[in-house]
Amino acid sequence: MSEYLIRRMTLADVDGVYAIESASFPKPWNREDFVKEMTANACARYLVAEEAGEIIGFAGAWIVLDEAHITNIAVLKDHRGRGIGKALTQALLQYAANLGVVYATLEVRRSNEIAQKLYKSLGFEYVGLRKKYYENNGEDAFIFCCQRMPEPAPDFEEPETVHE
Repeated sequence: MSEYLIRRMTLADVDGVYAIESASFPKPWNREDFVKEMTANACARYLVAEEAGEIIGFAGAWIVLDEAHITNIAVLKDHRGRGIGKALTQALLQYAANLGVVYATLEVRRSNEIAQKLYKSLGFEYVGLRKKYYENNGEDAFIFCCQRMPEPAPDFEEPETVHE
């Protein structure tokens, strides 16, 4: 297997991300949701994992002031078990920290023990429960929070960076 690259998502990645989303979740976002995230949501930041020109995973968050709310993380089934989901989550946390985020939150299915283990390994802790959160089956969601963010990179900039 070749090495993968984690980079910021672009509009050109929407079809690949949508394909992963559709294959990964019982009630996936639609393609237009991702287009809107990329074009109309100033709070949205998404990363993709790319290998040999193919999008194999993605992770996204909404950044509001000093908080990041992780919206979705998914890896193509054939590429799971390689640490890509963990690397994407770590990269997303680093990106958020670079933007001034001091904590991150997310919801995870009560039954998704693999994801819960991953999040706990990255410093997330259980903080609450959203009863019947998932519309497709009424499953509860655990709310996790990470307050141990990485140190911000001192030379970080992105196209949206404003210099005063």
